[in-house]
Amino acid sequence: MKYTALLFTCSLLFCVAVKAGNGIDTAIVLPLGGNTWAVNAPSNANMITNAGIENWVSKETQFNTYLRINKSGVLKLAIKARTDNESKLQIGINGELKIVMIKGHNFQLYEAGEWKLKDTGYIKITLQGLTKSGEHFADVSDYAISGTVINAETVYTKNNEGKFFYWGRRGPSVHLNYAFADSVKAQWFYNEVTFPKGEDVIGTYAMACGFGQGYFGMQVNSETERRILFSVWSPFTTNDPKNIPADERIVLLKKGAEVNAQDFGNEGSGGQSFMPYNWKAGTTYKFLLKGEPDGQNNTIYTAYFFSPEKNEWLLMASFKRPKTNTYLKRFHSFLENFNPNQGDKARKVLYGNQWICDNNGKWIELNKASFTYDNTARIGYRMDYTGGTEKGQFFLKNCGFFNKYTTYKTLFERPAKQVAPAIDLNKLP
Repeated sequence: MKYTALLFTCSLLFCVAVKAGNGIDTAIVLPLGGNTWAVNAPSNANMITNAGIENWVSKETQFNTYLRINKSGVLKLAIKARTDNESKLQIGINGELKIVMIKGHNFQLYEAGEWKLKDTGYIKITLQGLTKSGEHFADVSDYAISGTVINAETVYTKNNEGKFFYWGRRGPSVHLNYAFADSVKAQWFYNEVTFPKGEDVIGTYAMACGFGQGYFGMQVNSETERRILFSVWSPFTTNDPKNIPADERIVLLKKGAEVNAQDFGNEGSGGQSFMPYNWKAGTTYKFLLKGEPDGQNNTIYTAYFFSPEKNEWLLMASFKRPKTNTYLKRFHSFLENFNPNQGDKARKVLYGNQWICDNNGKWIELNKASFTYDNTARIGYRMDYTGGTEKGQFFLKNCGFFNKYTTYKTLFERPAKQVAPAIDLNKLP
């Protein structure tokens, strides 16, 4: 069916109303800058920008764009693009391919066709270049999508307000919040973390021991580098550590021999320590955190990591946080992707054995947790997030555009192990 698109410019986006039959279809503008990933892109090419697809010269590169639908039916698609001269592009959904010819230097909307979709959930729109007469295949800013599958519940990153193209491409972060009595003076927090094989995706950070003033966990930085990371926020609120007054700076008291320590910023500021460590999927790693007041309006936070490869506890760092007088509180773990180019890949982590120890040496097991997620999920831009229990452990999973999702503040309970960690706390380094 031929249709007419009515366009008008609104900031960097355009709005579409598509006339079909006796009425007006619900239509959306799907901005590629916040919903697209490149496959087989040159490593030095910046091809996905806030404006969409740019610098596209290779025929080998494919672009995948995602949105989530909650009803079956017809999907109609048009592409807003421009090119050097003339290019032939191929757009596919569920293996059904359509050809679109792009001509001219100015952005225009080109009809691609329609698809009949039987299933709901996330769908992937693929875009590839077939031929080009100029240097570039095309710059592509948006898809205009309409049809009976589109409604108010269609899920995608809608715009870049609040830099959500960046956050949308990173994907949702997911959390476990461990229940415990606030009356407990918790001096120690213990947790165990295991990545199933194949789930240790680049850009992943699994935070094991989260507390009110910092976090402690493990991350995949690149194909060749992995780290154990421990950070404490300053009581002074700023994203620039240089702005922290001298009497509110985090003070490094000691660190492990292979540990680097420095200031950090951009997400609050404070003291950070990290240790390059080639941890492996399929192996369980243990994390231990100590927090106690020093009686002089400071709290000392010290982190230890157990290396199964070395069979010993390693000191990460000990930080003094000024203007703070508290034991450990707000115990939690989380899973996040910190690399926007990896936000289309799923990752999963298991948290197996959570305990706290109070200031009298009494161990208390934490086998209940509630599930939460970040603003990317709360605002409704991504719905690929879940958590629960599996084989006696908690798990978290996010990104990758899988269809299952878990309701906010769902409560989980794993079987209690009833055997406290066997650690001689007096012999730690």
